[in-house]
Amino acid sequence: MCIGMAPPRKAPWPHPVIAREGWPFLAISVVAALAVTLLAGWAWATPVWVIALFVLQFFRDPARIVPIGEGLVSSPADGRIVAIERTEDTWLKREALKISVFMNVFNVHSNRAPVDGIVRQRWYNPGKFVNADLDKASLENERNAVWFQTTDGKDVTSVQVAGLIARRILCYVEPGDRLQRGDRYGFIRFGSRVDVYLPVDAQPRVALGDKVRAASDVLAKL
Repeated sequence: MCIGMAPPRKAPWPHPVIAREGWPFLAISVVAALAVTLLAGWAWATPVWVIALFVLQFFRDPARIVPIGEGLVSSPADGRIVAIERTEDTWLKREALKISVFMNVFNVHSNRAPVDGIVRQRWYNPGKFVNADLDKASLENERNAVWFQTTDGKDVTSVQVAGLIARRILCYVEPGDRLQRGDRYGFIRFGSRVDVYLPVDAQPRVALGDKVRAASDVLAKL
């Protein structure tokens, strides 16, 4: 199989380098920093500007290059691989290969479709907010699952899991939507993880501890 590189795909909505989810937060932090600068001077304003810079980096959402190749599963999130294991996919009631990506507050938090295909179903479950780096987060935390089915009928479940300080999972797709690998489909605020459940015969292309980027890096081959 030959793997090449494709140009970044255009998002289905206008999407600049800063994710639209961050515009209100960035506006508030910059206005606050300007106000403190004008009223109290730079000495008092410096910490507020640091907060504004943190908000700016957290909500960055750069374009990504999507590898070309049949059966590739791209990472749906930026972060570190914290699990590669056979387990139960409770959403589709099957045994599956699970690959988990942990995102810290310095990672890009825009989530991308891992495969080309159609959205068959999505589920939302309220829950706790324990550290997303822990295995129990997959079962106990607030989470949103999306069932993707590829054009050749293979099932992939991508589960957004809230973290210790994450308090909002955003998902923009509905059953019937058709996505290309690398398309933006959601966002999680402030630290979290994404679990990807694949057919048991999928071939992992990553190892524990690897750092991956959404859309650009391949997790497995179906």
